[in-house]
Amino acid sequence: MLRAGEDLFQVEERLWVLTAPTGQGIYDFGFDRFFPCRRPYQLPESLEVVARVGVWNDYAERHRELASEGVRLVHSPEQHLLATELPHWYPRLTDLTPRSVWYDERPDAKTVEDALGWPVFVKGERQTSRHRKSLSIIEGPEQFELAMAAYAKDPILHWQRVVCRELRPLRRVEEGAPDRIPSSFEFRTFWWRGELVGWGPYWWQGSPYTMNELEQREALALGRDVARRVDVPFLVVDVAQEVSGRWIVIECNDGQESGYAGVSPFALWRNILELERAR
Repeated sequence: MLRAGEDLFQVEERLWVLTAPTGQGIYDFGFDRFFPCRRPYQLPESLEVVARVGVWNDYAERHRELASEGVRLVHSPEQHLLATELPHWYPRLTDLTPRSVWYDERPDAKTVEDALGWPVFVKGERQTSRHRKSLSIIEGPEQFELAMAAYAKDPILHWQRVVCRELRPLRRVEEGAPDRIPSSFEFRTFWWRGELVGWGPYWWQGSPYTMNELEQREALALGRDVARRVDVPFLVVDVAQEVSGRWIVIECNDGQESGYAGVSPFALWRNILELERAR
């Protein structure tokens, strides 16, 4: 049932977790160091599990394999796609996020220009390639064609559908490295069964920034609305503020696959355990 490197255990007799190390400090978390964990000799006939193993490119197949052993991942394959891929969550959030189009085949510049004009923000349906500005913020047709040639060879992007989005004027935090997307006033929020369990700055490695009371109230209200609309058990919502002061949704993700960014993992799991205790 378990693949190489995977570990299955129960945290505080409340929450089953399936983990595997990824080597990424922004993602890995040593549950045993902070919470009582047990690995029973015999598993129950049926249990619900949160996976923290990184990204499964075969999520549906892994879901089927585990289900055959009585282990049910917290997200069905359909819920996983709804939380993870923009073409699935975007239709529920069109009024809260930049206008977007996506393509099964890499489009030419004229097609994108007719749909959105220039400039545009370009990404894979799941993610960018290491936040590279040259492959994301596209000013015109020549740069777009160069980006598409790079997408065809990029190990992160070549298998993803291409998403093109209206480029919105975001409040900047810092410019960052020459070929990195500028850091905006953006925050990562985690939602467990519709309840907020953690939030923090998305650009956690650069200049420190945080929200005041009004900004926090507005940003988290937006996140809560998204969690209600998308309606999956473990959702990540990234929100950012435009220069106008308006808050928008940058993207959604499956909480099982998402890095913590500036969110405290201990506080996050502590909050999840408290909610599970109250169920």
